[in-house]
Amino acid sequence: MAQVRDARHAARARHLTVVVLIIWFVLALIGSLLGVFNSEPHPPILLGLTVVGPVALFALSNRVLPGFKQFVSSLNLRVLTWAQTWRVLGVVFLIVHQRGLLPGVFAFPAGWGDIAIGITAPVVAWFWRPPYPRKTFIVWNVLGIVDLVVAVGLGVLASPTPMGILAGNVTTRLMAMFPLSLIPTFLGSNKGAIHRIQVR
Repeated sequence: MAQVRDARHAARARHLTVVVLIIWFVLALIGSLLGVFNSEPHPPILLGLTVVGPVALFALSNRVLPGFKQFVSSLNLRVLTWAQTWRVLGVVFLIVHQRGLLPGVFAFPAGWGDIAIGITAPVVAWFWRPPYPRKTFIVWNVLGIVDLVVAVGLGVLASPTPMGILAGNVTTRLMAMFPLSLIPTFLGSNKGAIHRIQVR
């Protein structure tokens, strides 16, 4: 009976997660199109909340939602790892920088960091089977989290806001505008949540 109840709770948590992700994407898309994440010249508080939000929501759900922990435990870590392959699109930062639209202080670490995680994701996923050393898997995920933190931090420090102490003639202003704003508001925020799941 308890197993049936747990399975029901896990199914509800799965459906709720899908609904939340869809709503999150729609809000991020609408907000990006309307330019609400471009807070210049004020601190990018709303943009920052969209990055931190999914990780905080994950932690809260893990504590208060029945079945969420079972749902998370049922997720295939190899599939989640393969999903990080899309991060090779970090090359976009480098291309936009080459066009003189993003500062190198942000574009190089964020771009190359994402590319490194994206390129190694299939390798890590391929070898993720017993007796694959869990420590290696955790280190890879920690590096992915560090890449995210560094990108967000440098993005803020090179922004055209009072916090932009590294800002020069070229800033990270484009990261708050559509379509690039979808990277921190949806894609970036969810990659943080995925890494958090993997190192649970």
